Amino acid sequence: MSEPENQIIMYGTPQCADCKRAKEFFESAGISYVYKDAEDPEIAKEMLSLNGGKNITPTIIYGDKILLEPSNEELSSTFAAHEEPDKQSKLWDVVMVGAGPASLSAAIYTSREDLSTLIIEKGVIGGLAAITDQIDNYPGFRDGVTGMELSEQMFEQAKRFGAEIELAEVETIEQADGYKIVKTTFGDFKARAVLVATGSDYRKIGVEGEDTYYGRGVHYCATCDGAFYRDKKLVIVGGGNSAAQEALFLTRFASSIEILVRSEWRASDVLIKEVEAHEKITVHTQTTTDKIVGEDNKVVGVIGTNKATNEQKTFTADGVFVFVGLDPNTGFIKDLVDLDEQGLIQTDSGLMTSMNGVFCAGDVRSGATLQIASASGEGATAALKIRHFLEDK
Repeated sequence: MSEPENQIIMYGTPQCADCKRAKEFFESAGISYVYKDAEDPEIAKEMLSLNGGKNITPTIIYGDKILLEPSNEELSSTFAAHEEPDKQSKLWDVVMVGAGPASLSAAIYTSREDLSTLIIEKGVIGGLAAITDQIDNYPGFRDGVTGMELSEQMFEQAKRFGAEIELAEVETIEQADGYKIVKTTFGDFKARAVLVATGSDYRKIGVEGEDTYYGRGVHYCATCDGAFYRDKKLVIVGGGNSAAQEALFLTRFASSIEILVRSEWRASDVLIKEVEAHEKITVHTQTTTDKIVGEDNKVVGVIGTNKATNEQKTFTADGVFVFVGLDPNTGFIKDLVDLDEQGLIQTDSGLMTSMNGVFCAGDVRSGATLQIASASGEGATAALKIRHFLEDK
């Protein structure tokens, strides 16, 4: 039986952080929807028939509209669910841009000390940490913790002390009458201080076929899309910790995995040993990724070159997962504060940027160690520095 024409249908998977975000959006707005688990092969087939053959979750169908991995802005504009103007009329002690571990940790401290705290997030609460399958090096979790669970716990703790969240995208920050005006896609928010903790996003390799087959075999999030490749052959591009960790996660689904490392491994020795010992994984170092090839609108392989022998080879694959590093999310602020040569935000010893009253913490800060634990620590430090800054005003 077909669904009612005005029914919202969401196709997702249990590990997908963006699916959880969309669910929370609908539930907080009181919007009813039907959820379908695309890990079920028949449901996945149904989804592919509706969204043009793309293995992308969440896929949301609403009448004649098809939303693929929609942002919070797209959800709000499509379903006209954005309200709460009181947040825009209020003067906040601190507005935090981004809801990753640095901001969430900072929010626990600021809100606990009765500083009114607003977190603005355009994507997934928890950032890249939320879509990390297993985190084994965060203190306090003897057996490790999933990224989604850790993000949820941190967010709930910040909310318990009074921190609030706004789902929007920050466009710029302006100064007026000694305050900061954080301008977003849903209006302006006035603050005495701002913390920028926007983290980074996945970098592309920039080869032929990468954009063409995005969602049709090319992916950047293993926990989001790995389940579509049960008993399939995969290629992973990358040689750092993320590539190694995600390869191990994808062995739950794939029949075989070939990892193409452009030069040599940059991952930790522990991860390298675990990856190279896994029966499903074959590692090819000194191997470039030249082209992603497809047939019938889906990926069928990857062409790579062994730099030692100059031999070119086609690796048969049903899907390609790319983990070649990260780019800092500084587009909205790059002309307002000092950046280093990598585009990361520079701060002084008190974590303040070159813009008075604007602080920075976490992976987007120049000199950060790109670890969840250190991002959390920086968030706590930033909160204390912000408190001192506000006391001195």
